[in-house]
Amino acid sequence: MEISYYPGCTLKNYAKNFEESALYSLKKLGVEVEELPRWNCCGTVFSLATDDLIHHVAAIRNLIRAKESNSNKIMTLCAMCYNTLKRANERVKADPESLDKINQFMYRENIDYEGDVKVLHLLELLRDEIKLENLGKHVVKSLKNLKVANYYGCLLVRPKEIGLDDIENPTVLENIMTSLGADPIDFPYKTECCASYQTVDKPEIVADRTFHILTSAQEQGAEVVTVSCPLCAFNLDHRQKETVREYPEFKNIPILYFTQLMAIALGCPEEVLRLDLNFIDPKPILKEKGLI
Repeated sequence: MEISYYPGCTLKNYAKNFEESALYSLKKLGVEVEELPRWNCCGTVFSLATDDLIHHVAAIRNLIRAKESNSNKIMTLCAMCYNTLKRANERVKADPESLDKINQFMYRENIDYEGDVKVLHLLELLRDEIKLENLGKHVVKSLKNLKVANYYGCLLVRPKEIGLDDIENPTVLENIMTSLGADPIDFPYKTECCASYQTVDKPEIVADRTFHILTSAQEQGAEVVTVSCPLCAFNLDHRQKETVREYPEFKNIPILYFTQLMAIALGCPEEVLRLDLNFIDPKPILKEKGLI
């Protein structure tokens, strides 16, 4: 299987632990990944203003790059990139006038965009194309006895029109963890917002959200929490420092990209996991479980 891959900005610096573990896993699963040439930032946030077409140009230009690579399908790892690319794509497919305006704006491109590229998240690729039963067949180091709370946040499941799973009770991450041998822990805050960009000037709001989200997971018995968004990872992992200051009773818990656990189960050497980029050290619990 071959797939075109859009990495986005953060996976090339602060989230290398996300990218490298994902690419290792896909290679083990027999997927040939081709990174898009000349990709640019997705625009980061989908514009909600109906007359604000300019903020959709960046996303659509990346879909043109997929067409230039003779691909009608593009995969991304970052939840925010997924949300931005897919919502922009759905908008122009539903509104020919908007699509025409964007193509006119990008008149220097060699081809026009026609709304014919499918945007996929890695979770969809695993669930719908690779299939979870096939994922389980490749496990060489079971995550047995590791209690994992899976955090979706906002952007994978909202709005409903582009969400990759049930908006209130998604299960794709739990099913993947089960395939890898882990013990997935359900908790009521798994689709709550992490406070997103409030982290820039109001970290105390993020600390409050982090406290409630992670305390909820720990109350259900979680030993680690998985994420699939670099901003969620930053808010839930790095902001635990502020959380302890605001809530002295708070207990730290490791935050891992779901791909890091998947890579471990598929036999990844420790250096590829880039655990040095995880703020709360996951090594003690992973060593306790015999996973590294």
